[in-house]
Amino acid sequence: MSEYNAKNYTEQGGDVTHIGGKLIIEDGGSIEGLPAAENQAASEASTIAALKEDFNGLLDKLKAAGLMAADAESDSSEDEPGGE
Repeated sequence: MSEYNAKNYTEQGGDVTHIGGKLIIEDGGSIEGLPAAENQAASEASTIAALKEDFNGLLDKLKAAGLMAADAESDSSEDEPGGE
């Protein structure tokens, strides 16, 4: 008798599905329920500093939507003058 272990399966009751293999979304398919990040307007920055602000704004929006891990807590000495 052969033993078969499925990589993708739904638990009893249907509340949890495990995907251990590849999930392919075909043309026309969609996923519902994922968070969406707040819109980030196209940058009109004319300086590197302004572009940095726009980019950091995008990172903040991705983190707020749960699409990117939040920054690690920094050591308080790093925030103080002369801290390394």
